[in-house]
Amino acid sequence: MRKTVAIKNNEKDDDESGKLLLHAVQRFNLLLLSLLTLGSWVFSTPSMMKGIFAGGVLAAISFYYLQRDIRRFIISFSKAGENRNSVKKAGKVKFYLNFYGRLALLGCVIAVLIIKVHIDVIGLIIGLSTIMLSVIVVVLSKGRLLYSAQR
Repeated sequence: MRKTVAIKNNEKDDDESGKLLLHAVQRFNLLLLSLLTLGSWVFSTPSMMKGIFAGGVLAAISFYYLQRDIRRFIISFSKAGENRNSVKKAGKVKFYLNFYGRLALLGCVIAVLIIKVHIDVIGLIIGLSTIMLSVIVVVLSKGRLLYSAQR
C-alpha cells in the first residue's frame, strides 16, 4: 500500500515539476520576446521589429498547442488500460495530423507575412528562435526540478 502511495506522489511531483518548467519557459519566452522587440524598436527598423514580434508570437502559440497535444496524448494513453494499442494508434494518428496541420498552417502564415506584409526575414527567424532559446536557458538553469522530482 505504501509503495502505491509513493508512486502516485512521484507521478504528481513529476507532473508539477513539468508544469513548473513549462510555465518558466513561457515566462522566459515572453521576457525574451519583449526585450528583443523593444531592442529592435530602438536600434533597428520597424520591419525588423515586426518580424521579431510576429515570429515570437507564432513560435509561442505553436509551442503552447504542441505541449497541449502532447499532454492530451499522454493522458489518453495512460487512462486506456487494456485498450492501449487501439488508443495508442488512434492517438498517434490524431497527434500527427494536428502536428503537421499546425506546421502547414504556420508555413502559410509565414509565407503571407513575408510576401504580403513585407516583414524582415531575419527578424522573423530571430523571433521564431525565441522559444528554442527559452527552452535551452530554462532547462539548463532549472532542469534540476525535473531531475529531483524523478528521484
